[in-house]
Amino acid sequence: MHSGRTFFPMYANSRAITTRQLAPHESLESRLKRMMAAPWQRPYAQHSIAAFAGAERLLQAYQPDFPSGLILDSCCGVGLSTRQLAQAFPSHLVIGVDRSADRLSRDHGPLPGNALLVRADLCDFWRLALEAGWQPERHYLLYPNPYPKAGHLKRRWQGHPVFPTLMALGGRLELRSNWDIYVQEFAQAIAIVTGQPAPEVEPHDPQNQFLTPFEKKYHASGQTLWRCTAELPYRGA
Repeated sequence: MHSGRTFFPMYANSRAITTRQLAPHESLESRLKRMMAAPWQRPYAQHSIAAFAGAERLLQAYQPDFPSGLILDSCCGVGLSTRQLAQAFPSHLVIGVDRSADRLSRDHGPLPGNALLVRADLCDFWRLALEAGWQPERHYLLYPNPYPKAGHLKRRWQGHPVFPTLMALGGRLELRSNWDIYVQEFAQAIAIVTGQPAPEVEPHDPQNQFLTPFEKKYHASGQTLWRCTAELPYRGA
């Protein structure tokens, strides 16, 4: 039986990122401007529509009990970060979203009463949320796959066609990574899409308050953690 205590497995053996890309990608601005000029219109997958409809019903049912607003935990993995955020913000509704049913199904104890976990493809989920008028007060992207090869820009969130939608959702967006170039590139992408100054990229010391297993593992491995935070206006669909 699960004790109910949040458990973070820790192995201090995480390799530092190695790459030939030593600065934000030189093609970032041109790629983003093309995406802004021709918004992404890929048809929604039916399973994404169904998943979002379920999340929308839950949001409407739960939100009156949590007047401080909505927090999104995108790419939440096994949902440990969602649990931590729900405990840290008890008057908010926290929705964790991940595409892996296997990760979301792992037993890490009961969810707090102000937390939900949703299986969905974020490329569809964010667009559907924008169309539905969702306005998260806070939005977290914690330790996404950095895809460190220079040729992998299109796989990173800041190089993906859905990035302008992410910006349009607004709120206090926080990204964390163990690769400083990824965070610098993400901050630069925010400035390109929104016209705001690029948010500051700074080292992050979790002070033993780890939101994800990755955060704890990288920290224990002696790697510097990085983050940037941006206050984004809601721009609507």
